[in-house]
Amino acid sequence: MRGATRAKFAAGAIVIALAATACSSSGSSSSGSSGSNTSGVVSAWWGDPQNPLIPTDTNEVNGGAVLNMIFTGLKGYDPKTGQPFNAMASSITTTDQQNFTITLKSGWTFSDGTPVTASSYVDAWNYGSYLPNKQNNTDPFFTSIQGYTDVHPASGTPKVKTMSGLKVVNATTFTVALTHKFSTWPDTLGYSAFYPLPQAFFSNPTAWLAKPVGNGPYVINSWTKSQQMQLRPNPTYAGTNKAQNGGINLKVYTDPNAAYADLQSGNLDVDNGLPNSALKTVSSDLNGRYINQPAGIIQTISFPMYQAAWNTANAKLVRQGISMAIDRPTITKQIFNNSRTPASDWTSPVLGAAGGYQSGICGDACTYNPTKAKQLITQGGGLPGGQLTISYNADGPHKEWVDAVCNSINNAMGNTTACVGKPVGTFADFRNQVTNKTETSAFRTGWQMDYPLIQDFLQPLYYTNAASNDSHYSNPQFDGLVDQANAQGDTTKAIGDFQSAEKLLATDLPAIPLWYQNGTAGWSSKVSNVTLDPFSVPVYTNITVNK
Repeated sequence: MRGATRAKFAAGAIVIALAATACSSSGSSSSGSSGSNTSGVVSAWWGDPQNPLIPTDTNEVNGGAVLNMIFTGLKGYDPKTGQPFNAMASSITTTDQQNFTITLKSGWTFSDGTPVTASSYVDAWNYGSYLPNKQNNTDPFFTSIQGYTDVHPASGTPKVKTMSGLKVVNATTFTVALTHKFSTWPDTLGYSAFYPLPQAFFSNPTAWLAKPVGNGPYVINSWTKSQQMQLRPNPTYAGTNKAQNGGINLKVYTDPNAAYADLQSGNLDVDNGLPNSALKTVSSDLNGRYINQPAGIIQTISFPMYQAAWNTANAKLVRQGISMAIDRPTITKQIFNNSRTPASDWTSPVLGAAGGYQSGICGDACTYNPTKAKQLITQGGGLPGGQLTISYNADGPHKEWVDAVCNSINNAMGNTTACVGKPVGTFADFRNQVTNKTETSAFRTGWQMDYPLIQDFLQPLYYTNAASNDSHYSNPQFDGLVDQANAQGDTTKAIGDFQSAEKLLATDLPAIPLWYQNGTAGWSSKVSNVTLDPFSVPVYTNITVNK
């Protein structure tokens, strides 16, 4: 999921958004409590979502965080290990790894009292896939379902409104027919794009969007955009991860330093958008109330492959040179106090070998070599336009590392202005530029995994026309290997095909791997039991308010 991008920031797809608000220790959000209170409410850092909070339209982490609080899907992911388990699904069975029967647990309702049925899932998936609805989070998640191309053609208008591969059997059972074998497909079903929707959404989508209704552990009590969202425990929640607090107030910040000041002064309880400047002192600042752990996040720099100047054989050499000019070990140490690890591939070590991670796939392109870097950039005809700019959202903690990356490139080139940062006001503004294909040079990207599989780091980001393919990279050989991997009945063989596809990225470099990002968070003395899941998101339901 972007963070940016689910991504997921990222995902991340979704791209890792470390965005924040116009609040400071002296100017907090005007609605609701500023911190934890006698009712056991926890205040937490947040950034404005890019898109409406529809599961099939949300592929960045700010919106994704809320969806995961107000919805529960067929699958869930263990908050410690990331391993999938049945959540709302009672069973997901198949005899051929292509046709699946999904049976729901009984007794589940949406927070408006209406039952969660098989139709709640089928209708939501069909709505998201239907091209005229213009949803941002369907590809590649629904593309494997039979009939997807009929409701979402590459060109022209849809033939029908529903996918032929989805059939409701009864109130608690539906079947899914895929276009090919997909052995790991059930494990993807915990991702937010697959969440159900109540009938209220289809009856009056405008009213629903103002105050979304789900089937998760929390309900939205109020939402003042660009300020705060108040969530309270869902009294009818049927799941096991019930809220251990009186609710969560998500406070929007546009300056991570302001959020950190609020945290230190007791006006904010949980901050997982810590500024880079705080990483060296945060543990002592907060008397040890700080967590720093590996997460399924990678940060990258992407290139606009839709711009002719960046989509040539010579430009490929330039991209390789730019990557080799970046001194990742020094930057991760000096800027991030080792809360990042230099990347050597396009996935994440948290996957492990079983999930598809393989160190070193990027090879020489991710190894600092300033002499070779300058040679390749010169051989490729120089930087397009004579200068490299790196766009980033200014409301997140990115300026320091972007400047450091540019300084590294400038040192390699022997030119102090070869590379410069290009700040864009807010995360939403920045993502809109990326989505609208108005970037002319490099831009920051990131991915927070949606589920712990190598497929999630590759297909949503680099498959032709995929929803989170921000660079608009296209390579038929890459696509073919991904298709082949998805069709494998054997997980080990599938991972091998995915890794073969990933090796093509080391040659084409539509995006440069920078570093694997740890999940970090600090908390106030008012709360306890603060943990992060493998996606680097606070496990909000487990946070307790000290008495």
